[in-house]
Amino acid sequence: MIKRLFDIFFSVVGLILLLPVFIMISAAIIMDSPGPVFFRQVRVGRHGKTFRILKFRTMILNAEKNGPQISSGNDPRITKVGSFLRKYKVDELPQLLNVIIGDMSLVGPRPEVPCYVEIFKDEYDLILTIRPGMTDYASLKFKDENELLKSSNNPEQKYIDEILPVKIEYYKCYLSEQSLFTDIRLIIRTLIGIFRR
Repeated sequence: MIKRLFDIFFSVVGLILLLPVFIMISAAIIMDSPGPVFFRQVRVGRHGKTFRILKFRTMILNAEKNGPQISSGNDPRITKVGSFLRKYKVDELPQLLNVIIGDMSLVGPRPEVPCYVEIFKDEYDLILTIRPGMTDYASLKFKDENELLKSSNNPEQKYIDEILPVKIEYYKCYLSEQSLFTDIRLIIRTLIGIFRR
């Protein structure tokens, strides 16, 4: 209950403070390429319930129909503005709305698309007992994930075989020590990482 109140309060405050930033980013996306400002994608949430995650659009219109669900740093579908948004992780900011709605938490395992969850179903049975989050240990570890995938001939397979299994271990680590103190520490580390960029 305390975690949920914490999430709602700071998400609302964050949205209010970031409103001017949202407006500027929205204008940049509209001027950069045709398509909507926001990108919605089905992800798996708590207890296996699916929801639509919200992000600023960083790729061309209908990108998912013209390539894999995972993208790397050299993906031609990424727009110029999208490349900037991804570098500084600000494409994730609209997920504050997902937190307010209750689909997500500020801190928790990152939500995956259904096909990846199905591959690691046994592990996710435990992970999905809590709400997914905007940041966590895995997000900090793989802050340059796009660059890691960039050198691979098959980024999606590399993600499944090498990156996601490590992420899952980090998710389990968070499950074993989750607390309000842990959440605050992870949020601070995430913000520091963004500002350092």
